[in-house]
Amino acid sequence: MEIELVEIKNHLKRFSPFKALPETVLNDLVSHIEVSYYQNGTKILGHRQENHYLYYIRSGAVEIKRSNGQLYSRCGEGETFGQFSLLRGYKVRYPAWAIEDALIYLIPDEQFQHLCDTFDDFADFMEEDHGSRLLSATTKNRHSSASPLLMTPVRKLIRREVVTASESVSIKEAAKIMSNARVSSLVLLNNDHAKSAADLEVKGLITDRDFRERAIIPGLSFSSPVKTIMSTNVITCQAEDHAFEAMLTMMRHDLHHLPVLSHKQVVGVINIGDIVQFESHGTVFLAREIFKQPDVTGLKRIAREMRLSFVQLVNEGANSHMIGSAMSGLGRNICQRLLQLGESEFGPPPVPYCFLVFGSMAREEQLIVADQDHAFVLHDDFIEAEHDAYFKSLAQFVSDGLSTCGYPYCSGDIMATNPRWRQPLSVWQTYFENWIERPNPEALLHCSIFFDLAGIHGEGAYADQLTSLIREKVKSSQRFLNCLAHNALLRTPPLGFFKTFVLEPDGEHKHTFNLKRRGTAPISDLVRVHALACGSDALNTLERIDDIHAADLLPEGTSDDLKEAMEFISMVRIRHQALQLEKELSPDNNIEPESLSRFERRHLKDAFQVLRNQQSFLRYLTKGSGWRID
Repeated sequence: MEIELVEIKNHLKRFSPFKALPETVLNDLVSHIEVSYYQNGTKILGHRQENHYLYYIRSGAVEIKRSNGQLYSRCGEGETFGQFSLLRGYKVRYPAWAIEDALIYLIPDEQFQHLCDTFDDFADFMEEDHGSRLLSATTKNRHSSASPLLMTPVRKLIRREVVTASESVSIKEAAKIMSNARVSSLVLLNNDHAKSAADLEVKGLITDRDFRERAIIPGLSFSSPVKTIMSTNVITCQAEDHAFEAMLTMMRHDLHHLPVLSHKQVVGVINIGDIVQFESHGTVFLAREIFKQPDVTGLKRIAREMRLSFVQLVNEGANSHMIGSAMSGLGRNICQRLLQLGESEFGPPPVPYCFLVFGSMAREEQLIVADQDHAFVLHDDFIEAEHDAYFKSLAQFVSDGLSTCGYPYCSGDIMATNPRWRQPLSVWQTYFENWIERPNPEALLHCSIFFDLAGIHGEGAYADQLTSLIREKVKSSQRFLNCLAHNALLRTPPLGFFKTFVLEPDGEHKHTFNLKRRGTAPISDLVRVHALACGSDALNTLERIDDIHAADLLPEGTSDDLKEAMEFISMVRIRHQALQLEKELSPDNNIEPESLSRFERRHLKDAFQVLRNQQSFLRYLTKGSGWRID
């Protein structure tokens, strides 16, 4: 073989999908390759031009654009383009330009089609774009080691037929029904008002514990209607939900029984025991143990065990949403228990309050490395001179307790220990009104985290009122969205102009990039802007993307790309932390590219490119007509 062909073959063998081809196939392929040179600024492929070659970049760089002129991607050494036109009628959809002097190998259509027909992996590679490659990557081997908890539908956890009664029966009758059926819970329906089975609704739930604490101990007459002691606003799950989702629901709301619905009809009740039989990572056990701890020392022990649960979830194939929800749920439980312990030490609060959490815990995306972000919203009867000493002490107790449990103090001082974030509801309402009605990028830079808020203890209605105010005010504030978008564009993905990783040049984390600061956080930031624009009440980033898609705020097809980018970056970050924990190292978010597999490096670049494209679109919105705000 001529020396020039050997050189071409050796270069192809360095990159997917050519490196997987047999030697004899490569030998034949290089004999058909043509070589072409394009100067910087030269058009290589025009829109709707007929194309009969696959283009492989030996050196230089190429920019691929959409038909409307927007950037689609940039390609560098070892990457290909032109395959979509070969697969779809030979008409070029995305024009290509050399943005640096480029040496390109042209593979004829006949050889390209032969490779696609003969080698499935080659065909799969060529048929995928950024989004589909990420979809494949995020689902790759997900279920190979998945525990039954991740895969089992809730309906398979139901052990017996559901036992129900009318909400109008007496306490004594309800107790008799439960005793005869030998169950520990009773679902109460609107039997007296329903005209048919389809009209039956779950109105309440009663358990053995309710009888003890709400009827027997207070000395209530057993002839009283059971609805006087039943739990209302009952949390339920769906029969086709996964057991893991039911587990998260029970953790989040500290439930022991969970009614199961199918087509709006109750079909059963599951309890903690039904979940535990499937669980190997102990998350439910930890959630229950948190509320049994008598002091901060006990909570610190639980927090250490959370790390083992985190690693087990990763090893069982849980996705980022499952892991983030579980860790956030346990973190919330620790906050709640600290507040309970604080109230036991300092006495009942002088005025009602709501404890807010912000950021990743509010979005249910918290991992094993997370600092504190919290605040107090107090009743408007709050008088600083009379009441603040109590809440200052409670805030310090909770914040110190969280620090002991491994949650570092917030470097930006967004904690209830800061008197600015320990204010009455009316003051908080003024805060949000000012941020939205009189925004400026510098002020919002430190305040955007407050727009991911969740009330986890106390008067939850205060958090609801703030959320409603935000949604209402944002509707008429294009300027606020533009300022928020400006800040969302400050954190860019660690991707160079030619799709090489941009690393920290010096310091403690030299030669690494931070997957939270440069990956998941920028995605959460830009998604938050769109979510506020469309009035979404979701907090979780993936759920917000669904709402944004439903509101038609993103270009066609990009919502799925964004979700898969978020998932892949999150899972690389999660696996990195799990590996550090297994090696008994302190987990962090700093990645050395050399520690990643070629598979991970390639798909991280795809994910970062999706993020870069979405940031370009967000920048376009701020300069153009903006969002469609009703």
